[in-house]
Amino acid sequence: MSYRLDTLAIHAGQPDDEATGAISFPIYQTSTFRQIEPGINRGYCYSRTDHPTRHALEENLAALEGAKHGVAFASGMAAIHGVLSILRAGDHVVSTRDLYGGAWRIFTKYFAKFGVDFTFVDPVDPFTISGAIRPETKLLWLETPSNPLLKITDIAACAAIARRAGVRTVVDNTFATPLLQHPLALGADIVLHSTTKYINGHNDVLGGVVITNDDDLATELRFFQNAIGAVPGPQDCFLILRGTKTLSLRVQKHCDNAEEVVRYLDQHEAIARVFYPGLAEHEGHAVARRQMERFGAIVSFELDTTIEETRAFTRRLKLWTLAESLGSVRSLFCHPATMTHASVEPEVRRKVGIGDGLIRLSVGLEDVRDLIDDLEQALAATRVPARSAEA
Repeated sequence: MSYRLDTLAIHAGQPDDEATGAISFPIYQTSTFRQIEPGINRGYCYSRTDHPTRHALEENLAALEGAKHGVAFASGMAAIHGVLSILRAGDHVVSTRDLYGGAWRIFTKYFAKFGVDFTFVDPVDPFTISGAIRPETKLLWLETPSNPLLKITDIAACAAIARRAGVRTVVDNTFATPLLQHPLALGADIVLHSTTKYINGHNDVLGGVVITNDDDLATELRFFQNAIGAVPGPQDCFLILRGTKTLSLRVQKHCDNAEEVVRYLDQHEAIARVFYPGLAEHEGHAVARRQMERFGAIVSFELDTTIEETRAFTRRLKLWTLAESLGSVRSLFCHPATMTHASVEPEVRRKVGIGDGLIRLSVGLEDVRDLIDDLEQALAATRVPARSAEA
């Protein structure tokens, strides 16, 4: 019998414990398992190789994406490393230009030194993808919505281009979650999540996962998972499984709050621009409407002021917390130029459009009226240049 996503979030991979009847899947706090004979075990031998709590998490997350295989890692970056480990010297990756700073760092500062080449393009027009693919291209790496400018990529169109060229498509689905976007159904080969974010949702664990329907690729990923050893512990897996049970409720509320915040910000004179795919004027709005259920809860905006005034604005916020990460029940905000994208060279940031006045919000689950009131008091003291006030 097939179940819908909300049911899978609670039940997939998590049968009642046969020994005790516990309805929360147990934390098997062990690093190794007794074997029956040399080379013969009950399915588990060593926790780096496989673990029952991790196995439950992997089944659960794969089910949420409608996939056969989930491979869990100790962090989102470890998951990215796991995918890139399938590459060899001389291989080529086409990636989005507007990209999470940690991904940019591991691409350009780590894998590049081993002979993997990267090309970064603006994927809003799928034909830029086609023009960037070379005979040695092995992966097309997409973030949609992107971090931090919320650019939208047409997954189906880009994946079709990649498939014709024999290139695998990877989609980082962290911002959208499995609730709002289904990359595998749109033609992607690999879906990646930082489970630290919405999937866990409580700012108390690190994790990542790679999801695919490709049996051979899953086998290769599991080999690297075991060989590299960047695996989540049983307590981490338990906490992430706890998070998936309320994922649907949380994401809908996140989106409700974000839409209210966007309506407020879009009318404020101190703000030069709001980046949110739910806005009709957003360049990716039509594609987002087609491939997403809702538009998510990450909102970026650019203050029409100086870097000094931007810093002063961040100090005035009281309810919003200045912090790395996103997707928590608690509302967070960051200054990408000095935080999430500090590892990106300044000239690259400027070229992409990440300016000193850019703020990224992760809209949480507080009463949205309180969130807006806090923004209002912080913006009220922001000095706006005369040109904006006259406009």
